[in-house]
Amino acid sequence: MTDNNILAEPVVTPVTTDAEPAAPVLWDDVKAEHFLMLRMAPLPTDRATGARPLRFAQFGHAERNSKAFSLLRMNYQLPAQNARKEQNHLDIWVDHTLRTVRVGPESGLQIEPLNRGLGRFMLAQGILWAQKHWAEYKVEGTALSNKDALQEDTRLRRDHVLKTQGFEVVYADAQHLKGSVKDVKVGNLNNSWNAEKVQVVAILEAAQMLQQAEQKLIEQEVTIKKHEEKVNKYRREDSGLRFTIACLVTFAVFQAGLLIWIATHR
Repeated sequence: MTDNNILAEPVVTPVTTDAEPAAPVLWDDVKAEHFLMLRMAPLPTDRATGARPLRFAQFGHAERNSKAFSLLRMNYQLPAQNARKEQNHLDIWVDHTLRTVRVGPESGLQIEPLNRGLGRFMLAQGILWAQKHWAEYKVEGTALSNKDALQEDTRLRRDHVLKTQGFEVVYADAQHLKGSVKDVKVGNLNNSWNAEKVQVVAILEAAQMLQQAEQKLIEQEVTIKKHEEKVNKYRREDSGLRFTIACLVTFAVFQAGLLIWIATHR
């Protein structure tokens, strides 16, 4: 596995314009350009989120920089998953004029599948990237979605992730519906994630895993072939035994008939 510093040396694509648009529409068409494989370790079934088998995901990221703004765009995809545009997507916006960092999209981080460590992994990568360049900047506080607070398990899981990464979550009501995150210095955040849940798989490791899987398939095919040969041998022997038994039965019936005929014709 690689270390936590997977985005420590990002590929920078300088962009300079005479008049840059506002941050929300800047680089709107940027897509992931660099990819890694993530291994989600098998975990016990969770009462709220269900089964958590071994799965693999493709993590992608792209970076843009200009005098006024910087952007780290991240997403991940799973095989046969049809995610919406806002799902499994995270933007880290940096405003160099205001010396602030903003996390997007505004709809919040929507993760699917839940409770597999992917959300915390992406937050950790964004924090690591920002700390490398702008540790003195401030992460802007923001309101949290009320939708996540409707279920207690979901709210507690969300708050745990945020607090683990170093954010302070506060509520304006006793029902814990109106939550928000306070401003925090980039350098005070935690850039680690739960490596027992999510591991970065290097290319050579992925190749080794494929080779091992292929070798196991070959070994299983050899074993199956040997078992099939044994079954066919037993079937041939069984057919021979059936024929022998049929002959013996026929002979016994004939002999019995012959003895009866002899006894009745004396």
